[in-house]
Amino acid sequence: MQSVYYFIMVPMVYIAFAVFFVGISVKIVKILREPKQPMTLQIFPEKQPKWLWALHDTLLFPTIRRHKPVLWVFIMAFHICLLLLLIGHLELMADFAVFQIIPHEIFIGNGFVGLTLVVCLLYLIFRRFQSPVKDLSVPEDYYLLILLFLIVLFGSEMDWARRWYGYEELAVEDYNAYLLSLLAFKPELPYNTTFSGHSFMLVLHIFFANLLLIFFPFTQLMHSILALPMNKLRRG
Repeated sequence: MQSVYYFIMVPMVYIAFAVFFVGISVKIVKILREPKQPMTLQIFPEKQPKWLWALHDTLLFPTIRRHKPVLWVFIMAFHICLLLLLIGHLELMADFAVFQIIPHEIFIGNGFVGLTLVVCLLYLIFRRFQSPVKDLSVPEDYYLLILLFLIVLFGSEMDWARRWYGYEELAVEDYNAYLLSLLAFKPELPYNTTFSGHSFMLVLHIFFANLLLIFFPFTQLMHSILALPMNKLRRG
């Protein structure tokens, strides 16, 4: 079992990031090498500055807000919580002063950010089973949402166990040591990381995160990278 843990937490992590970065780079190069089209994709009234309005369209989803306000609330909550969890993961690796403008523990939100994200993902998953969304969905839509749900669920369970139930077998220092060892290409798995009661949740969290990184360049998740330039084209 320890060899399986080690593969998921070390070699698979490096493989996943390699596929992620190479896949995205290849995709972007292919897009840039495509012949330019004379047509425009502009569908919105031209406003200045164009990049600022493109950023507005990318971050605030105004079309969804106008036509599907309930969905907009869940999508905004999803993206805000995702950003906060990303900041939390960065704080696991280093003490970034810019993130501590408002002093807080790692992770921010005392476990409720993860809980909110779980609720948002459940909403997004179950709406896929209702028409007309069901009629427009493809298998990839379900796979990606379920994969995201599993990543968030197992990651949040570790935070809930530590915050809400005082289960301290794995501390922030343990995660920090593990992540920094990966960054230094001198991977080490502290004893608590592989033998505590948290271990199966940590391994599953990392396993599903690895899968997401591997699949990312080949799925519609690429919209997170291409959304801004596409909205710029729509603004003219």
